[in-house]
Amino acid sequence: MSENIESNNFLETIVEEDLAAGRHDGRLLTRFPPEPNGYLHIGHATAICLNFGLALKYGGKTNLRFDDTNPTTEETEYVESILHDVEWLGFKPAKVLYASDYFPQLYDFAVDLIKKGKAYVDDSTPDEIAAMKGTPTQAGTNSPYRERSVEENLTLFEGMKNGDFPEGSRVLRAKIDMASNNMIMRDPVLYRIKFAHHHRTGDDWCIYPMYDMAHGQGDSIEKITHSICTLEFVPHRELYDWLIDQLGIYPSKQYEFARRNLSYTVVSKRKLLRLVQEKLVNGWDDPRMPTISGMRRRGYTAEAIRDWAKRVGIAKRENLVDLGNADSFR
Repeated sequence: MSENIESNNFLETIVEEDLAAGRHDGRLLTRFPPEPNGYLHIGHATAICLNFGLALKYGGKTNLRFDDTNPTTEETEYVESILHDVEWLGFKPAKVLYASDYFPQLYDFAVDLIKKGKAYVDDSTPDEIAAMKGTPTQAGTNSPYRERSVEENLTLFEGMKNGDFPEGSRVLRAKIDMASNNMIMRDPVLYRIKFAHHHRTGDDWCIYPMYDMAHGQGDSIEKITHSICTLEFVPHRELYDWLIDQLGIYPSKQYEFARRNLSYTVVSKRKLLRLVQEKLVNGWDDPRMPTISGMRRRGYTAEAIRDWAKRVGIAKRENLVDLGNADSFR
């Protein structure tokens, strides 16, 4: 009689190879990095189960780090709901952290890039920057501000931090390659001016790092070993590695898996927020919503959701899955 042996998914294979080779000093530390701009939905549940599940299987740990770099969309209510959802699903983070914890260090990283001639302050408008990017088949063009001196860039960036310039008037861009085949590498924006009250830091900052400036550096500060993202971040991996290399910091590694597209289910935060704002549902936890809190009110158990996430598995290619097979555990 043959035994039914469950095979590893590709991420488990990577982790096992890294542990066997002694990479990352034999440690495994993953992270779940939600943006607190809405309640978590069923798609987030699969990412939670993946990150925490890997750590549990191989004796590692998982940090919960809020990506709170956009103060205009983030609220403490969302933070509290995310903490509750993760706990309800049965997982305990090693640490609860915030990208905003690292704002001073991220600023210092940006200053370091400027001093190395790898970043510059650009006065161009968003439309002008977009036009400079070129197209996938046509190289971009250099900004007229690209060759500012290190001293001028340092002075201007400090002025941005001090609130000396209007919102949107200046950005900090990485100085990479405007002819790169990867358009993300064509001098991406690292910092922008935004006069908005932050749910944790208040009015201490008026410049905020872009996702790419906060993500890999936050991973590195925490010494994350396996930073797991969905496939749309594949083009960002080159910038992730470039920033870590230029800064000479801990070399966290990014890996990508395919998101699950759910049949007959809306999981766009923007669209779910619209349903809430237009009062078409009774809040984020309305039982009709595909949020974890909504599903909880509808009668789903944490076991059902964890089992469903395990059944649909991990892949390198996007797929369409059905939520219906979780119903047997309600």
